Amino acid sequence: MKRKLIVVLSVAFVAFMIGLFIYYWMHDDQSKWQVALGGILAGGLPLVLLFMKNIPFNIPIILGYFVALFCTLYLGSIAGFYLKFSWWDSTLHLYKGMFVGFIGIALYYYYIPEKNLGDVSRWIMFLFVLSLAVTSSVLWEIYEFAGDQFITHTMQRGGNKDTMYDLLCGIAGGLAVAVYGIIRVK
Repeated sequence: MKRKLIVVLSVAFVAFMIGLFIYYWMHDDQSKWQVALGGILAGGLPLVLLFMKNIPFNIPIILGYFVALFCTLYLGSIAGFYLKFSWWDSTLHLYKGMFVGFIGIALYYYYIPEKNLGDVSRWIMFLFVLSLAVTSSVLWEIYEFAGDQFITHTMQRGGNKDTMYDLLCGIAGGLAVAVYGIIRVK
């Protein structure tokens, strides 16, 4: 079921982004066709999971990935929600922090054998999940900074203030999921 879902969602998202890429290329809207091109790559990325024997992510995580892509690439950048709604960027950073936190929980359970789970402190999960969310938030901000330096000049409109709000939201999302993770662990 997961494999079929990944194929269907990836193909649908890539097709949608190819359509947008062609449309904006023909209308000479450079910033939007570049976003669509990135969407083609990001939409096809989950297909790599098909080469794994056991996919470590459940269906909500797979769906959550495509929700994040749609909200970030299409609604945020192409439809202009980042400019229309001041809360859009921070909300997505909170969501992404939570999303990466849930990925951390999935990876924790995937890589630690079930027979050993009782021997591992639940604080290890807390630290792993929080560290993964913090690291992803920092890497995203580095991506935004690099994008502003070399390509768009529009990703960090608020400068340091925007960066700090984004980091705080990403960390808050990761922290919420890390707390959920240690409460959930018996």
